[in-house]
Amino acid sequence: MIIEDASMLLGRELTFVSKGFIEISSNGIVTSAGAGNHSKHHSVAKGRDIDSSNKRINAEEFLVIPGFINAHTHIGDSIGKDLGVESGLEARVHPIFGIKQSILKNTRQEYLRSFIRNSAVSMMKKGITAFADFREGGEEGVRLLKDSISGLPINCVVLGRVESYLDPKGTMTIHSAKTKPTLNEKKAKFIKTVGLTSEQLQHARQVLLMSDGLGLSGANENSNESLKQYHCLINEQRNIDGRTLKRPLLSIHAAESRETTRFSLLKTGKTEVERIMEYLKPHFIVHMTNATEEDFALLASYGCGIVICPRSNGVIGAGIPRVAKMLKTGCKIAIGTDNVMLNSPNILREMDYIWKVSRATEEEEFLNPRHILKFATVNGADLLGLNSGYIAPGRAADLIFIDKRHIDLYPIHNAYASIIHRASQDSIRAVMINGKFVDEL
Repeated sequence: MIIEDASMLLGRELTFVSKGFIEISSNGIVTSAGAGNHSKHHSVAKGRDIDSSNKRINAEEFLVIPGFINAHTHIGDSIGKDLGVESGLEARVHPIFGIKQSILKNTRQEYLRSFIRNSAVSMMKKGITAFADFREGGEEGVRLLKDSISGLPINCVVLGRVESYLDPKGTMTIHSAKTKPTLNEKKAKFIKTVGLTSEQLQHARQVLLMSDGLGLSGANENSNESLKQYHCLINEQRNIDGRTLKRPLLSIHAAESRETTRFSLLKTGKTEVERIMEYLKPHFIVHMTNATEEDFALLASYGCGIVICPRSNGVIGAGIPRVAKMLKTGCKIAIGTDNVMLNSPNILREMDYIWKVSRATEEEEFLNPRHILKFATVNGADLLGLNSGYIAPGRAADLIFIDKRHIDLYPIHNAYASIIHRASQDSIRAVMINGKFVDEL
């Protein structure tokens, strides 16, 4: 397939080209892309004939951009949209006592499958060609997700989880009511809590065999020992049967709310991020909304990425991630939509929200709209290890075709700004995943 005469964003830097081409192989990989005319470019640069049987698409009416990557979701709770909307973070989604857990435990599997699939279809219609899901429920949870999206072309990075949590409420009562514990005693009790049992470790190994890695709840629901055990499990999976395999992904939530950050300092004397980087060493951390500048610097020094979920943070009143400060510190940032219970899985709305609230709250430095678009494309692919995220030879042809003359967009003077705060599902005319248009599958 050859896409010709399109305006597009090319390469890792999303360079705007007013008129260019993309050539796609039969296996859905971009073989060449560039500015100008395709035939002329190939006669000079490649020195080979174009197969007349190739399907040519005149795309002069479109702005072609990389497919969006939703780097953090909890798609399994799609059935619980807006339940408990007046409640805070802990009441809604805590893995032990949250409303979400009650919903999931008391809902029939066929209903969960149906709503998970609906959310995946919704994402594709909005230009999302890949998503990463923190999949609760152990092995059964991973199977549920895979069964739910079976046959859909959207790419999914499954980060499984063992349902084993340290109950923070239980760690608070360590003496009798007559004896008030000191702060140091509280810290010691929390830190020395036992780790995962051998049975739980075996479950974790099974989850890893079925998924692309682990997506953990948070540091406050884990002891130092269990964090270390998860780190060791990820490295262990690289050497199964003597083979060196691709290291599974490891991720965790941190510093989402003021309450979780205060709890960590009270119980351990360290921030969540400090404990996580000492014992877990994940590939990326989700949220970081209430993290310190020292936390940002620590992640940057380890090359650990950040996935922000700004609209979700807004819904629960957790605050606004300081994205300009993260960038200035040297952090790599991707973007996600978080729980479908809290939020619609819409990256366009996510980018619009974070651009505007960041400009309104971060006085030191304004975010560049191109930076934000990279969060949803290039950076998401980097953090998740995907062969997509930008248009270049060797990358998967995951593309969005935006109508340049849509009433909300025309005339386009700045493509990056137009995409972020003017584009909508209505202005998306087609979505391609692995070289095939979604509507044709």
